[in-house]
Amino acid sequence: MNIHNVSLTISAVRPNQYPTTGYMEFAFAGRSNVGKSSMINKLLNRKSLARVSGTPGKTITINFYNIDDTIYLVDLPGYGYAQRSKSETEKWGKMMEDYLANREPLVQTILLVDSRHKPTKDDITMANWIRHYHTNLIVVATKMDKLKKRDIEPNLQRIWETLEMGEDDILVPFSTQDDEGKYTVWDMIEMMRAGELYYSDDEESEETEE
Repeated sequence: MNIHNVSLTISAVRPNQYPTTGYMEFAFAGRSNVGKSSMINKLLNRKSLARVSGTPGKTITINFYNIDDTIYLVDLPGYGYAQRSKSETEKWGKMMEDYLANREPLVQTILLVDSRHKPTKDDITMANWIRHYHTNLIVVATKMDKLKKRDIEPNLQRIWETLEMGEDDILVPFSTQDDEGKYTVWDMIEMMRAGELYYSDDEESEETEE
């Protein structure tokens, strides 16, 4: 995959605006200002392809980034912004649930949480949504560079326990200041594209019988 050949295809607010190419989609979900846009820029070696804002709740669209006419990285609108009105919150919830439940090309939704803080109730809700619609939970712990060394392991353990992650789930420490987590995320995406990351019990037993 050529990450030099990337573009923002569309910022969509309705399903009829979503791309119709059928390329596999890998979506990133998380609280407002958790660092989704910064992570996408880091993954793509760009500074400002995904717009980064210091204002929480700025992204209220679903942004589809075309990677070499092969896959889409999808930036979902952030949740948990207290100053968003009730109608906006309801609109966000419907948009998110419709996408997660009905978007056929969606392969995996990856949850981003801030490594400095305990996951919130909204993070737990999103983790449960992901578990409902996908086989496994993949979590990226952002802003690792802002942690003191002594806090890294306890904070990662707190994320794991709060989200009740299991042995088949994956937690990836990530920093935009260096390459921590960057290649791990790409490796997971490549493995999911190839169908190699997860196998159900039935698939494993079929392979064993053969």
